[in-house]
Parts: sequence; structure tokens; C-alpha cells
Amino acid sequence: MLLGFATLIAVGLVVLVAAPLLAAEGAGRGTLPVDVTPLADLKRRRLVVYENLKDLEFEFQAGKIAREDYDSLKVNYLGEAAELMAVSQDVEQVKESEALIEREVAARRARRKAEASVEYVCKKCGFENPLPVKFCGECGARISARSRKR
Repeated sequence: MLLGFATLIAVGLVVLVAAPLLAAEGAGRGTLPVDVTPLADLKRRRLVVYENLKDLEFEFQAGKIAREDYDSLKVNYLGEAAELMAVSQDVEQVKESEALIEREVAARRARRKAEASVEYVCKKCGFENPLPVKFCGECGARISARSRKR
């Protein structure tokens, strides 16, 4: 009896562990993706602080919070909102500088590609070799510096 019960529990645990592994690929597609970029996280946190400020104002107007508590909480929320705004601006500036860097990298790659248009044709067999080579990939003859500079 005890052995049968232990076996039943073990089989149940195996099914519980193996079920997610055997699930179809698209099973989790119905869920909403979580936006975890730093800028989106800062925006979400700012919205929470603004909502808290609205709630605080409502609670104070309803008479549920003392004036001293309201003032101290409002100062805290406003300070947190200002800090989040400053960090958001810093992140946006970093994104702009990263975009500048990416444009510069793309321009340099384009220049390198334009400079690399010299053909490496073997004088012996006429094979067009990929860049950069010193010997022909077809016949093994040395590609002279003159033919590389064409």
C-alpha cells in the first residue's frame, strides 16, 4: 500500500516536471511580453510615482491623511519623480550617443568596403581570389604586389 502511494506520487512529480518540457513551442505566445528595457522601466516607475501622487492628493482631500504626513509624503514622491526624470534624461542621452557611435561604425565599414574593391586576379590562371590573399586559391601561385594594387 505504502509502495503504491509512493509510486503514485513519484509518477505525478515526473509528469509535473516533464509537462513544460513537452509543451508545444507556441504555447506561451498568448502572454504579453515584458518590456525590460531601462527606459521603459523608468517610464513605468515614473507612472507609478505619479499615480501615487494622485492617490495621496485624493486621500488628503478626503481627510484621511494628516497635513504633516501629506507634506512629507508629497516631498518624498516629488523627489523620487525628479530623480527618475533625471535618470531618464541620462539614459536618453546615452541612447543618442550610442546612435552616433553606430552611425560612425557604419560609415567606417562602408569606407572599408569601398576601399576593398581591388580585385585579386591571378596572372597565371586568371582566378579571382577573395580578399586579402598572397597566394592564388586555385593554382597556388604568389599574387604579386603589383597585381594586388590594381
